[in-house]
Amino acid sequence: MAVAVQTLGSAAAARTTLTRWRGLWHDLPLKAKVGAVIITLYILIAILGPTIAPFGPNVTNPNAVSATGPTLHHLFGTTNDGGDVLSQVLVGVRWTLLLGLLTACFATIVSVLVGVTAGYLAGAADESLMLVANVFLVLPALPLLIVLLGYLPNAGEVPTAIVLSVLGWPWGARVIRAQTMALRRRDYVAAARETGERAWRIIVFEIIPNEVSLIAASFIGVALYAILTSVALAFIGVADVSNINSLGVIFYWAQSQGAVENGWWWWYVAPGVAVALLGMSLVLLNFGLDELGNPRLREGAGRRNRLGRRRVWPTDPTPVLRGEAAA
Repeated sequence: MAVAVQTLGSAAAARTTLTRWRGLWHDLPLKAKVGAVIITLYILIAILGPTIAPFGPNVTNPNAVSATGPTLHHLFGTTNDGGDVLSQVLVGVRWTLLLGLLTACFATIVSVLVGVTAGYLAGAADESLMLVANVFLVLPALPLLIVLLGYLPNAGEVPTAIVLSVLGWPWGARVIRAQTMALRRRDYVAAARETGERAWRIIVFEIIPNEVSLIAASFIGVALYAILTSVALAFIGVADVSNINSLGVIFYWAQSQGAVENGWWWWYVAPGVAVALLGMSLVLLNFGLDELGNPRLREGAGRRNRLGRRRVWPTDPTPVLRGEAAA
């Protein structure tokens, strides 16, 4: 009997969870849904890419004399040494996405710790933490990245992600700090403070849950910054291009082997489209989350009304009819 009751309870809990996820998906704006579908596809490619790749990313053909265009045997064509571009892209998505997620995780953790602490404590702690953030904001990111990564040759993805995180956290910290300063004046926070709740409990259970959409948007923004920056660094040869098969490394070898000059467009178009779609999915997801957390944007998303012959958007000033104004 007890086993049956426990089974029914588990089934009811599973149905409740499924209903909540369906409701959350239904409430998402169209931008966020499209971005979520594309990024989910990229995650699946990152997981399964090396398994479903028809060839190894470093497999070459000693008899190759030039790059060849797309064929049934090589859907994305080959490189000048006979490497399969499709296999390189499938493997490269994993490393590029992994670098973006690692950087976003590191930077978001620092942003939340610094931003929430500075915004809630205020005073000297706020000024000290924001001084540190402002110092990192004025640092020239790309030259500093080139110098730092120059001292870490063949170091792999983790050191690169750490360097990108060190330079990418201040923007999110300042935004989270501003939101925290607004939330700390709310009545429920004051009530929790009056009942004797400790500062860390107020921050964890009262403030941070109300900043989830903002933290998620910051996470996505940092991931996009890390992906595009890592591709640029690999393209100019600063990142590790010897052992890691990322999308940026494909660009590097295409450029260094004269793919543009020789008209081997498939060598750089395939990774270019992959980077563009990945960036577009993150931008759409970011805009969708912003729309979800902003009632003014949410009410006007994809919808407009008519007032007489005039189209009225929800973000426009309140319209006044001429007849009513004259009355």
